[in-house]
Amino acid sequence: MSLQQEIIARFGVKPTINVEEEVRKRVDFLKRHVLEANMSGLLIAISGGVDSAVAAALCKRATDELTAETGKEYITLGVFQPYGEQEDIGDSYSVAEALGLTHTVETNIQEAVDEIALEVEFAFKALGTPRHISRGGKGNVKARTRMVVQYALAFDLNLLVVGTDHASEAITGFFTKWGDGAVDITPLASLNKRQVRMLARYLGVPEKVITKAPTAGLWAGQTDEDELGISYEANSDYLEGKDIDPAIREKLEQQYKKTEHKRSPIPGI
Repeated sequence: MSLQQEIIARFGVKPTINVEEEVRKRVDFLKRHVLEANMSGLLIAISGGVDSAVAAALCKRATDELTAETGKEYITLGVFQPYGEQEDIGDSYSVAEALGLTHTVETNIQEAVDEIALEVEFAFKALGTPRHISRGGKGNVKARTRMVVQYALAFDLNLLVVGTDHASEAITGFFTKWGDGAVDITPLASLNKRQVRMLARYLGVPEKVITKAPTAGLWAGQTDEDELGISYEANSDYLEGKDIDPAIREKLEQQYKKTEHKRSPIPGI
């Protein structure tokens, strides 16, 4: 078995999908876990990108169906988490409006992130190596601070925290460990980026959100594809078992190997 075949089997990506069936399966998956955990609903951070929009749409369907079926209110809480002024925050709000979310809240993470960064810089100075926290380091603080806030809300509101990671991110390790990768449940896990966009159109996500350049929102101007040097088209082709440019294939597989520690259980002895 080739490494490509091993990766596809590990993440469970299908070469083709029936969108309606995939939506139904994922909505049922969310409903089952809410009931099994005896929770009151789901929390999803809505970044303004397509992944969180699709996850939010699935959550909304799941909690609406649970409410109708049980007579008890189950909610989907959409959380907007800008760092200061976020250029595309309007996309987050437009997603919530398009999906009919009635429970939303904005939590600005700037003050908390800046305070943590300052404490880190004090530590560098105390160690005799005074410097500013790196751009990537501060980006990870942003992702982890967002998740701290999400779990604080989820704990008191009795909600499961829903992740937006999918196979195209998992293969590259393109998520922050204990940040956006720290969630209770991942309804997009076996989809590649192309398939996520297919679900988005079926679920009524605004076209502007579907076609915008994917970004983790960790610093101004950052995009996934520029940072990785791999397009999501090639990434999705690979996960569907197709042949891709040998140089891109090598780069993708090296990225997979390099980030294995993010996907593996914590080592212990």
